[in-house]
Amino acid sequence: MRTAAVHAAAGSLLLTALAAAPAGGAAQAPPGSPGALGAAELRGTAVAAARAADQRIDFGPCPGTQDLPGTVQCGTVRVPLDYARPDGRQIELTVSRVRATGKDPDDSRRTVPRQGSLVHNPGGPGAGGMYFPMMGVLPEWKRVAAAYDLVGYAPRGVGRSAPLSCTDPGTFFQGPTKAPVHPSTTYKEERVAQAKAYARGCAARAGESLKHYNSLNNARDLDVLRAALGENRLTFLGSSYGTYFGALYATLFPSHVRRMVFDSAVDPDPGQIWYRNNLDQSAAFEDRWADFRAWVARHDDVYGLGGTAREVQESYDRASARLAKKPAGGKVGPGQLQAAFLKAGYYDDHWPHRAHALSAYLKGDPGPLVEQAQAYPEAAAEAENARAVYLAVECNDAPWPTDWAVWDRDNTRLARRAPFETWANVWTNLPCAYWRAPRQRPLDVRAGHGELPPTLILAAERDAAAPYDGALELHRRLAGSALVTERDAGSHGIAGGPNACLNGHLEAYLLTGRVPGRRASCAPHPEPKPRPRSADRQAGNAQPAEKAGQAEKSRPAA
Repeated sequence: MRTAAVHAAAGSLLLTALAAAPAGGAAQAPPGSPGALGAAELRGTAVAAARAADQRIDFGPCPGTQDLPGTVQCGTVRVPLDYARPDGRQIELTVSRVRATGKDPDDSRRTVPRQGSLVHNPGGPGAGGMYFPMMGVLPEWKRVAAAYDLVGYAPRGVGRSAPLSCTDPGTFFQGPTKAPVHPSTTYKEERVAQAKAYARGCAARAGESLKHYNSLNNARDLDVLRAALGENRLTFLGSSYGTYFGALYATLFPSHVRRMVFDSAVDPDPGQIWYRNNLDQSAAFEDRWADFRAWVARHDDVYGLGGTAREVQESYDRASARLAKKPAGGKVGPGQLQAAFLKAGYYDDHWPHRAHALSAYLKGDPGPLVEQAQAYPEAAAEAENARAVYLAVECNDAPWPTDWAVWDRDNTRLARRAPFETWANVWTNLPCAYWRAPRQRPLDVRAGHGELPPTLILAAERDAAAPYDGALELHRRLAGSALVTERDAGSHGIAGGPNACLNGHLEAYLLTGRVPGRRASCAPHPEPKPRPRSADRQAGNAQPAEKAGQAEKSRPAA
């Protein structure tokens, strides 16, 4: 009986999915359109989703290895490794959930109707979202948590979800390392050799399965997860990279969309995926690095790093040169310094911690810098896994330049005006030049008027990890979308953060479906306040669990 039910439901889902594809079938569809991507994968997704709807997820206590509280339930959903062969090899994705509270946080006597599941992806690629259900205890999320089951999951390749690995995690954190702003020819040759070796390692360890770790399959997995949760239509919150495959989902399965939030959107233009997006990101990080230095300069009375942004840069350069001669704690060199301060470009709540660490180091106390910048061996396996998935997805998703001369030309030019992040970004992505799996043609993301319910895009004007132009491009491509901009701000992943105006728009949309017209804006959230050194020591480098998993690129220190 189960088999009959699966195939009957698969037929219904297939008809729905085909209705969203261009008429005429794959052979006549424009390149990059849903119909050009293969009818076999479309059918396979329908079969897998129907099977998942029949079997559902058996939620229960989370394994101890997940390090989640007892309030969170865990389960798994089976998806095909290859959607063209839905009855072939299956992999399991881990899923976490906290049920909707059903209680109005302002009046516990008032019940709130349940609206289904809110699924979240924090980005990456390579980040896991298993901690997301815990966000419901925070004040900013309580209204949403009253109406929705909060659902997180680990995408394919991440954590316990058919984990991907490209090298021995025991050798992943190798420090101290260099971080030349204008690398020599010899240094470049060394990094090219490392990139080639890493690409070989990915191919050798993953074999034929490597090609199946990509954004299109992440979107298909999302539809199977939707079905396994018992939802006819998906309510989804994607942050950073999660906005990209969320947009793919909306293009492939428009009739399956209920509500979608795109938080810190990346540019979905096929020509940007992914080489040009990374060039744009490096340029944007230079601007955000300037914002950080200007903030430190305004608080020179606290940090003593200089009264101008230029003087703060000189303090940073002095620290980097000193670390090159004698690494702090024997582990923190210029590469680790750059990686630690890159996080300040993602989240401005890192600013006081990083400024204090730099100040203390230059005054003779390396402790805070070592604490914040060193790589911890116990985190090596998770970090190596995240980088492997990041590269597999981005390298598989689209063509990359295969001639090192192109990378060298483009980034040498860019580094003249954006030296802070440019070369570190190159070394992170360079294995894609030597990748040993087939490259896909990116899907042309778009939705015409009436094809989707209203969707909500949230973006900060000075976001470096997902430059603002990406949000504008996604807004242009999705008819009926609403764009809410946080002006003059640059933190990454802003949904449910410190900006009450943004959170008001988010709540209104998720709870009522209401969007603020085509465009709206919010004043920036307050800048962080400098902390006296003793308070910084007590605060340490702690961040909310989910924020730590958002779209920072997982890389060994360059």
